[in-house]
Amino acid sequence: MMMNNKLYFSALCILIFSMGFTQEKKDSLLVRLNLNFRDKPLELNKKYISESKDTLQIDVFRFYISNIKLQFSDESTYSEENSYHLIDIENPNSLRIPIQKNSEKVIKKVVFSIGVDSLTSVSGAMSGDLDPTKGMYWAWQSGFINMKIEGKSSSCKTRKNAFQFHIGGYLKPNYAIRTIELKPINSNLEINVDIAQFFKNIQLSEINSIMIPGTKAMEIADETVKMFTFKNNNFINE
Repeated sequence: MMMNNKLYFSALCILIFSMGFTQEKKDSLLVRLNLNFRDKPLELNKKYISESKDTLQIDVFRFYISNIKLQFSDESTYSEENSYHLIDIENPNSLRIPIQKNSEKVIKKVVFSIGVDSLTSVSGAMSGDLDPTKGMYWAWQSGFINMKIEGKSSSCKTRKNAFQFHIGGYLKPNYAIRTIELKPINSNLEINVDIAQFFKNIQLSEINSIMIPGTKAMEIADETVKMFTFKNNNFINE
């Protein structure tokens, strides 16, 4: 009888835990990101051909999403606190951003930034996704790298045919953070990030290394906005 009681108690604990976990997921609104090359999932070290006819492969793809805001159909808004997320193709968990917002409201618009704001860039030692050990921080003077793309291409007459794009800058006139506004389709919060758009207007034989803030980094930061679109499928609310 004592053994049966123990088994019953264990089963009851598992049930309570499972119910709590299910409720937590139900209350968590998820933003999902799909990293693609055109309409296919992006794979590291796989050869692709850009619209500029460059053959290339991607070795590193990281960027910051920050300042996430939701605007609802009733014109109310939700702003995520401490909203800084490092998206890294090598970390699948980073592609799912939970927003703890239990609401049945219809989402009219999603607003977020690519990069890290100027105040945070000069705030000193950070932790979590903003930890300098993540490889996305230049120095106190330059701040965070908003987007880092590295790889190889036979078009690059560089050592090991490497290209490096470290896009950032928090001081005017080289303020490289960009804000994106997207209108969900059917209240969809699944975002496609198409790296082919990044290379669409780049000739790697001419431009293959941007490592500091400046005019060229600003121009390419403008191009990064075109990478983000909503995927047309069902609403995600787990």
